[in-house]
Amino acid sequence: MSEIDLSVNVGSLKLKNPIMLASGTVGYGNEISEFIDLSQVGAIITKSISLKPRKGNPPQRITETPSGMLNAIGLTNVGVEEFIKTKIPFLEKLNSTLICNIAASSIEEYVECVEILDSQESIKGFEINVSCPNVREGGLIFGNDINMVGKITKKVRAKTSKPLIIKLSPNTSNIFEFAKVVKKEDGDAVSAINTLVGTSFNIYTRKPKIKNITGGLSGPAIKPVALAKVLEISRNVDIPIIGIGGIMDWNDVVEFMIVGASAVQLGTVNFINPKASIEIIDGLINFCKQTSLNKISDLISSRILE
Repeated sequence: MSEIDLSVNVGSLKLKNPIMLASGTVGYGNEISEFIDLSQVGAIITKSISLKPRKGNPPQRITETPSGMLNAIGLTNVGVEEFIKTKIPFLEKLNSTLICNIAASSIEEYVECVEILDSQESIKGFEINVSCPNVREGGLIFGNDINMVGKITKKVRAKTSKPLIIKLSPNTSNIFEFAKVVKKEDGDAVSAINTLVGTSFNIYTRKPKIKNITGGLSGPAIKPVALAKVLEISRNVDIPIIGIGGIMDWNDVVEFMIVGASAVQLGTVNFINPKASIEIIDGLINFCKQTSLNKISDLISSRILE
């Protein structure tokens, strides 16, 4: 058999393989670079960047749940100026595809952030976070408003010709309608899904385990929900989808691609096993050999529903 082709296209973005590291789970890349060669992954999605630095929510901000994790970090980040000054120099040496995740509390802030970062050659695309459940301004207020998602996509599109990905919320009905408006306003792709809103209480103190009371639920517990949302979009809208939600091994990646994802993002698993991305890439190669698959892109939307 010829060499396995793991490359995939997400709109105009070509990736060496479908494995992306999800925003907020690998910081600015420096910590996880001690464990893996980041040039081997398809792409790195940076921690959300906002126009000004954000302190985020007060601790405790993370707690473990059955088959998952709740977090309410609150988009802590250094702000766009410090990001360019101190984080980009490290990231541009990684020889990996760098995608910048943008968070904001107004349309104008999204636009200004993208405008500032667009000139950075090392940034190959933008993922716009309109769906964080852990902030009072922006976040789900935007992610649940289809007109707002359309306006953000249109305004940001006007400021960059780089691949534009909109990260959608699962905390809404008819997620495909949001994907439709992204396509209508010339977005290149959607990420599905962000975390689900959840909470957890200490039965002795009767207080919430995280200070923010509610947080975003991630991990294997949300995988069936994420698969259903990817399938819903794939059946109704012709737009590339990046699958996110509870992916722990190569079997999960194959399942997401069969359902309709062109690529995937690894999140919670990075905290459990920082080498998971490389192990998953090896697993995908073995799967392709076992099933005589020359190109992994042939898996995309190959589902059989009858």
